[in-house]
Amino acid sequence: MGIIALLMVVVAPAFTSIKSGNDIMASTYTIKGVLEQARIYARANNTYTWVGFYEEDGSKASTNPPTPGSGRVVISIVASKDGTTIYKSGAPGAIDPARLLQVGKLTKLDNAHLPLLNVGAGTGDAFDTRPLPDWDAFNAFNDARFGELNATPPNTAPNTNSQFPFPYPVGNPVPATQYTFQKTLQFNPIGECRINSTYDVRRVVEIGLVQTHASSTPVPASGSGTSAVVFNGNVTALQISGFGSSVKIYRR
Repeated sequence: MGIIALLMVVVAPAFTSIKSGNDIMASTYTIKGVLEQARIYARANNTYTWVGFYEEDGSKASTNPPTPGSGRVVISIVASKDGTTIYKSGAPGAIDPARLLQVGKLTKLDNAHLPLLNVGAGTGDAFDTRPLPDWDAFNAFNDARFGELNATPPNTAPNTNSQFPFPYPVGNPVPATQYTFQKTLQFNPIGECRINSTYDVRRVVEIGLVQTHASSTPVPASGSGTSAVVFNGNVTALQISGFGSSVKIYRR
C-alpha cells in the first residue's frame, strides 16, 4: 500500500498536466468549430456572417453589462437576414441587430485567454516555425490576429475596433444588449474570411490560446505586456486562411 501511495504522488502531476492540455485543446477545437460553422452557413445561405470575440473576467459569473478581463472567452455568430452586408462601406456604425439572426448559441470558454503570442518563424509546420500572420508597416502583425482584446494599442489585436460592431442578442424587436462585439471576423457568401469586418482579406489570421485559472493567466517566459509573448507551457495557435478559410491548429 505504501508503494502504491508513493506511485500516486509521482504520477498525479502528470495526470494534472494531461487534463490541462486537454482543456486548452478542447477550447481550441471549439473555436475551430465556430469558425467553420460561420463559413459554412455563409456559403450555404448565400449571405454574410460575422464572428465576434469578447473576453471577460473569468473569476466572476457573467454579468450584464459584462466585466472586461481575462479568463472567459465569449464568441457569437450572427448572419445577415437579407444576404447583404447591411452596413455601407465608408459609413461606420453598428450593424442593425433587427436585420441579423443568431447562428447557434453563444459560446463561452472558461479558463481560456487570447494572448498575443510571439509569431512563428514562417519556415515550417511546427508551432515555433508556423506561418506568419500578415504584416503591414502600420500595425505590424496585429491587424491579422486576435488577442489581448481589452488592452490598448499597440498591444491589442486587431489594433482598432471594428467599424461595424454587432450586439448580442439580436432580433426584431431589438432586445436589450448584453455584449457588444468590437473584434470581429466576417465571412462572405463565397467563404472568404475578412478580419474585423473590413474589406481586407488576410492571407493568414491567427488566434492564440493559453490556459488560465479563472482570471489568472500564466507568467510568460518573456514578452509580458507586449505583442510577442512567449510561454513555456501549453499553448496553441489557430490559423485561418483568408481566401480558402481553411483552419489549422499548432500546439507547443
